[in-house]
Amino acid sequence: MLLAIDTATRVAGLALYNQDGLHSEELWHTGDNHTVELMPYVVRACEQQRLPPSALKVVAVSLGPGSFTGLRVGLAAAKGLALALQIPLLGVPTLDATAYAHSRETLPVCAVLQAGRGRLVVAWYQNVDGEWQRRSDYVLLGPADLIARLQEPTLLCGEIDTALAEALRAEAPGRAILLSPAFGVRRAGYLAELAWNRFVAGERDDPVTLNPIYLQSV
Repeated sequence: MLLAIDTATRVAGLALYNQDGLHSEELWHTGDNHTVELMPYVVRACEQQRLPPSALKVVAVSLGPGSFTGLRVGLAAAKGLALALQIPLLGVPTLDATAYAHSRETLPVCAVLQAGRGRLVVAWYQNVDGEWQRRSDYVLLGPADLIARLQEPTLLCGEIDTALAEALRAEAPGRAILLSPAFGVRRAGYLAELAWNRFVAGERDDPVTLNPIYLQSV
């Protein structure tokens, strides 16, 4: 069983996944309480599925971009579990997991995370000749810059609050394609699936050298 941990932002998530697919998934608003809340959620998820620690064969973690503290908490927990249980560790960029839910989309996809102080972290994705690809770097910018970069109809997903949604509708009509909040949310199940595919392919990350992805400036 794979355990996926996502504490990249104030919206946290956990998932349990194996060859049969998704077994358990939980999403919650944690605010800044990652340190206090994470491990009780992990314990509860495993207990609900009647999984002893020995049943975990791999742990995956969201690498960011995201909250400095949240990323450190998630990565520390994932590394601790991987080392204690002697199981593989896999890191997945947060925006990659956000966008992956829409990997069958024919339009370009822009995945969005709230970065605080009115800033956003975004990246663009698209199917190219049937292959799902990230088409940009991870970028830190403001809402006006995001709107200016929307040059064609683009599906936006992730952490899009009411103010941003209103600005996109008003200033980028026809270019910003918005999803319902439930459909656009980042889910740990997709993080788990991306990590499981890497695990099956024989990929592993080094717990010593695996670090969060931080963005300091545009």
